[in-house]
Amino acid sequence: MITVHHLNNSRSQRVLWLLEELELPYEIVHYQRDPKTMLAPPTLRAVHPLGKSPVVTTDEGHTLAESGAVVETLIERYGNGRLAPAAGTTEALRYRYWLHYAEGSAMPPLLLKLMFDQIEKAKMPFFAKPIAKAIAGKAKAAFIMPNIKSHLDFMEGELDKSKWFAGNAFSGADIQMSFPVEAALARGGLDASRPKLMAYLERIHTRPAYMRALERGGPYGLLT
Repeated sequence: MITVHHLNNSRSQRVLWLLEELELPYEIVHYQRDPKTMLAPPTLRAVHPLGKSPVVTTDEGHTLAESGAVVETLIERYGNGRLAPAAGTTEALRYRYWLHYAEGSAMPPLLLKLMFDQIEKAKMPFFAKPIAKAIAGKAKAAFIMPNIKSHLDFMEGELDKSKWFAGNAFSGADIQMSFPVEAALARGGLDASRPKLMAYLERIHTRPAYMRALERGGPYGLLT
């Protein structure tokens, strides 16, 4: 039995969705973030030394980490031709690109935005608050938000070429890309001015497997 070590409001929601798409049986071990720090609990380190999610234990007892590697491995092992384009095709090249782009390029500026938002809201001595807010605001205005805009423009343009990220067929690349697009909607400025991305979100959120994964995984903060 596949076991998903699932942290609330995290990338592991994508793994639950993938397993529902593949119609594979799996178990969930739930972990809750610290309500103050929003960090994963130390108990996750017993499964993987970095103590992060997603972490998956396979039927053979292997421990898989890193969401892109988890998605790629599960599709290769259990997909039987589903959720991945045929090898050697243009779609296969796009598929591999988006699997890596999601965390390698799209997520870093969104994480920086989250961090600098937290700096602006953090408790600190009154005399330090204006300085911290000024530094955070400058960083966001000069670097972070322009970077996010470039990525959103790029993604919008790519979805103008095809219905899904790797082509006209839904694939694991769309599962992997769901997290940065949802994060952009939650805190990166994604709105109706980019109709292709908004339509993409509507398509994935109405997939039966996506909804089943939400039922099993519990509340998912990026959607609220």
